[in-house]
Amino acid sequence: MSRTESPSPIVCRIIRILMPALIILVWFAAASIGGPYFGRVAEVSSNDQTSFLPSSADATHVQKRLAEFSTQDAIPAVVVVTSTETITDQQLNDLNTAIGATTSIHGVLAKYSPALRSDDKLAAEAFLFIDSNAEVSDVVTEVRAELSAATPRGLSTYVAGPAGLSADLVIAFGGIDSILLLAALGAVFVILLIVYRSLLLPIVVLTTSMFALCAALLSVWWLAKAELLTLNGQIQGILFILVIGAATDYSLLYTARYREELRRHPDKLSATKAAWRGTIEPIAASGGTVIAGLLCMLASELNSNRSLGPVAAIGVAFAMLAALTLLPALLYVFGRAAFWPTNPHFDAERDEGAATHTGIYSRIGQLIRRAPRLVWIGSTLILVAGLAFLPQLSADGVPQSKFVLGQSEARDGQAALAEHFPGGSGSPVYVLTAQADLEAVAHTLLAAGGVSAVSVTATDSPTGQASITDAGIQSPIPGQPAPVPTVSGGDVLIQATLSAQADSAEAQDAVRAIRTDLAGMALVGGTTATSIDTLDAAIHDRNVIIPLVLVVILLILMLLLRAIVAPLILIVTTVLSFGAAMGVSALVFNHVLQFPGADPTVPLYGFIFLVALGVDYNIFLMSRVREESRNYGTRQGILRGLAITGGVITSAGIVLAATFGVLGVIPILFLVQLAFIVAFGVLLDTLLVRTLLVPALAYDIGPGIWWPSKLRHSEKDQVE
Repeated sequence: MSRTESPSPIVCRIIRILMPALIILVWFAAASIGGPYFGRVAEVSSNDQTSFLPSSADATHVQKRLAEFSTQDAIPAVVVVTSTETITDQQLNDLNTAIGATTSIHGVLAKYSPALRSDDKLAAEAFLFIDSNAEVSDVVTEVRAELSAATPRGLSTYVAGPAGLSADLVIAFGGIDSILLLAALGAVFVILLIVYRSLLLPIVVLTTSMFALCAALLSVWWLAKAELLTLNGQIQGILFILVIGAATDYSLLYTARYREELRRHPDKLSATKAAWRGTIEPIAASGGTVIAGLLCMLASELNSNRSLGPVAAIGVAFAMLAALTLLPALLYVFGRAAFWPTNPHFDAERDEGAATHTGIYSRIGQLIRRAPRLVWIGSTLILVAGLAFLPQLSADGVPQSKFVLGQSEARDGQAALAEHFPGGSGSPVYVLTAQADLEAVAHTLLAAGGVSAVSVTATDSPTGQASITDAGIQSPIPGQPAPVPTVSGGDVLIQATLSAQADSAEAQDAVRAIRTDLAGMALVGGTTATSIDTLDAAIHDRNVIIPLVLVVILLILMLLLRAIVAPLILIVTTVLSFGAAMGVSALVFNHVLQFPGADPTVPLYGFIFLVALGVDYNIFLMSRVREESRNYGTRQGILRGLAITGGVITSAGIVLAATFGVLGVIPILFLVQLAFIVAFGVLLDTLLVRTLLVPALAYDIGPGIWWPSKLRHSEKDQVE
């Protein structure tokens, strides 16, 4: 008689040792390879706004062809010098000597425009050109230092223009690899110490988060290297925060269940198996919902938005994978010692229902049981009060000079430039037109409102361009013959200097009018045109992606809960919570922080993260409620589900709010605004919507929330 032989105890023991060791080794290898890439993100990222535009945008077409009209690919830097007294000829000569000396700096091109005084003689401006293949921020920093040391006494010098702004953005984003990451890890570590009252467990959880981030960064870096994704500082910062926050959240769910199972099982292997089975479904469902919401960003017109979706989705995927593989392996190795000094001891006679009768969430459940309608109506009124301020949110774009908070020499220089020169100096409007239409387009620009000067690119000119007046093309040097415009592919490049500052609303109005006047004759690009195309694309994305995300998440919730009413409740309450968070944010931005406005992508990003993550927590709650409802009836299942999941979900919400709040340490307006919106919104959703509004509303409706599934006719509900 033959029979199947079971593995020997020795073989089983070897498997129990090798399996977690192998998992840990694989993750350690991924982290070891991916870790060094933290210092290499700059190699595959760009903060050039034009690179984020769709290929169909006019500004994109013009930007791609600019190099055809110049012998060198360069980024202009505007040197602005101001004085409280008239700038003398000697000071001007000394200044030109200092500016000429900067061409010896590696990355500064030899060709430059000498300084010219303003009409009031209280300022001067000159143009330097930075090689676009050089490290622009390093070059500008060196130029600033040299000019500051060589500028005649009594004069203030600024390096502004596109090169100066690019340098300030790079400096502002410089803390992403160090300050942001350390601040996020520090905040999470403190919260985990408070939650767990354990020394080892926070380290295990943070190790899981960091290994997930290293693996995600490795994948994203190579995709960006292959030009399948577009990276910038904002996306990089969001990736760091999202992976740390999500991995920590999922780890909190697993560790809570593992601690619970250690009390139910005498050995750590059985506890690990039970904890993994109990958490894989909610973690996979929640992470899958977030990923689906993020991938809706692929419908975006802006390359930056379209890249954020897969980048963040990759991060969430690795966060889930680490929480379901690395963390269980690490906790299996440590066993009960991971929770020291509050080790969970095995208790064979433990009361499984005790947790549902004690604690703050049990008391909240009793409040809901006594007055569900009063609770959900009161919660709704609080959200409506915040929602009432939503119209105050100004999300129509902000000037580029306002992107950087705090110190910005480019912003100060641009303000000085606008005070003494035409505001658009250094950031011209580029107009690409056929050579045959040069005269007609030039006359249209000269007659346009808001245009102070017009020129045409001419490489044989000492300054690289020739002025255009009503009398025709003029040489920049009096008495010299007019240069010949540079022609490429039958086209010429005209430059128009605006009267208003290039990133102002007045400049945008002027460029929109120019585009209307030149429709069918020319393509209009440049700094202002890029801002316009970015703004229009961002508004399009907001109007398309928000409804798409709602539909996708609603369908996922219907499949997960196998109902229609409950998913609708979750979606409506989450959207209401988002609206309230945005309304409160508008109050804070306008009246407390006094921000100049917001980019259209701010509410879009806020919506993506708040709705996806808000539904994420509601999945944790309602999936447990559904499980409990099958055994105890709907209303009792709601109270039990709230009591069981309350503590861990609240802890997860606080961790996520803290990690997103850390984005505020980077002095970039967009990130500071996103940090407040998501941090406040997550807390609002965790502490009010998921704790009071959803359970009370579901309790008031009763079994009907499961319509049309059979669960609404459960025998337990009949008894109830």
